[in-house]
Amino acid sequence: MLILKNISKKFDKFRLIDINIEISEGTYYILLGRSGSGKTQLLELIAGLNRPDSGDIWLDGENITNKKIQERRIGLVFQDYAIFPNMTVFGNIAYSLNSGKLDKIQVKESVLKIATQLNISHLLERNTHYLSSGELQRVALARTLITSPRLLLLDEPMASIDANLKDDVKKLLRHLNRQGLTIIHVTHDYREAVSLAGRVGVIHNGRIIQEGDPEDVFRKPVNKFVARYSGIRNFFRVEFHKVNGEWKAFGKDNLVFNLQGNSYPARGMLIIRSEDIRIFSKMPSTDPANCFKGVVREIVPSESGMEIAVDTGETFYVDISVDTFKQLQINELSEVWICFPSEAVTALKVEE
Repeated sequence: MLILKNISKKFDKFRLIDINIEISEGTYYILLGRSGSGKTQLLELIAGLNRPDSGDIWLDGENITNKKIQERRIGLVFQDYAIFPNMTVFGNIAYSLNSGKLDKIQVKESVLKIATQLNISHLLERNTHYLSSGELQRVALARTLITSPRLLLLDEPMASIDANLKDDVKKLLRHLNRQGLTIIHVTHDYREAVSLAGRVGVIHNGRIIQEGDPEDVFRKPVNKFVARYSGIRNFFRVEFHKVNGEWKAFGKDNLVFNLQGNSYPARGMLIIRSEDIRIFSKMPSTDPANCFKGVVREIVPSESGMEIAVDTGETFYVDISVDTFKQLQINELSEVWICFPSEAVTALKVEE
């Protein structure tokens, strides 16, 4: 288990502030944040490239805060891979073993074993100048994994990889994690977090602002920053009032949202995921908790099919499948109804 306790560190004009994280053995942990949020600086503290100004780092019950990088048995793969250009693939992978403790036969066996595991054994005699981004990533991983690290740190591992190779690298990382390797993977890409994370932390301006299971973080964001990061586009400023014993949120143009829950502040913000909204070409016969009439303003392709922008006085963004879109037979300026249950609405009590 990795434990960070009250970690703070000042870097020129930037600071990591009071970082507290616990990562269980075998976890695939994604640290998600924008460029400049502190992701890489935190990895470097864990690896031992820098030391915190305050706080402690524990790994498997051992305080490693002041240990040298070579004493931590933590593997770090840099964003640019840091491959040695004057060495072959074999030389790069074997580099960390050339300390004199193993003879040449043992080194060769170890390199071949890890290269076979990562499917790069056919590249061992090749010069690294001629490798693809995906192959370079595997070489960097092999060079790190051959030391049998207790913990693997990945700094934006997909950033320089061609789009058509990303699925292969993700499959490899999942395989390594299933074998029991604890991985901390920093990225700015929400989609990587969704596809890989067993646990996720969102970092912003040097602070961890939300942490937990991906489902909890992305379905129940604590603020607008996290909500935007998780792909949510529907945000509405509202006032909360209790009417006849039930809570409602009042937005612009007389929009009234029905809510679940027992307590709300005077003002705040509502968020609704695009995929939780249904769209109808006429008023539905059922009586949804929230249903509004509007006009289609824009129709654009999306990852899930089609994104429909509907103007009800407020703009709602609705994601539907291509098949559903064809069945609706709607165009821009079509009148439609959008509906969603009250449990699809999340209220943010602190507006940011």
